[in-house]
Amino acid sequence: MPPHHQKTWGYRDVRARPSGGFSAEIRLHGMRLVLGNFDTANEAARAYNMAAWRLWWPHRTLSFPNLPMRERAQELAPLPQLITDEDLHDNRRRDHCLGIAEMDEEAMALRCQRFPQDIINERKFYVPRRAERDKRRSERAAYRKDKRRRKADA
Repeated sequence: MPPHHQKTWGYRDVRARPSGGFSAEIRLHGMRLVLGNFDTANEAARAYNMAAWRLWWPHRTLSFPNLPMRERAQELAPLPQLITDEDLHDNRRRDHCLGIAEMDEEAMALRCQRFPQDIINERKFYVPRRAERDKRRSERAAYRKDKRRRKADA
């Protein structure tokens, strides 16, 4: 018989962490629902219960099968986080892009402080060009609208 996980007191999918805490997770169709790390096994089991309720699993799969209703289970546990390889990849990409954007903002703020006249000159340069661009866009939109109206009339 395989060794029983220590300090979980029979709760489903609750594992003791080397740090002394507990983690809970659910595996479903090749995905892993990571419910998080908790201070006590009871908290981890409550998180597992809520996730099982949300997945509409039968009562026999719950750590506490005697919970009377779903609302009570929701009070006991937070929403689970879905973690797949694709989610991890997307999160890393977003974090990378966010880091680059933050560095750009810092560089622009520093540039504005050091070279205020350059910023003023750029604004003067681009204001008439933006006005021309906006005028062309509105003319094109009016032309398309007129074209659609003529086509509908025909």
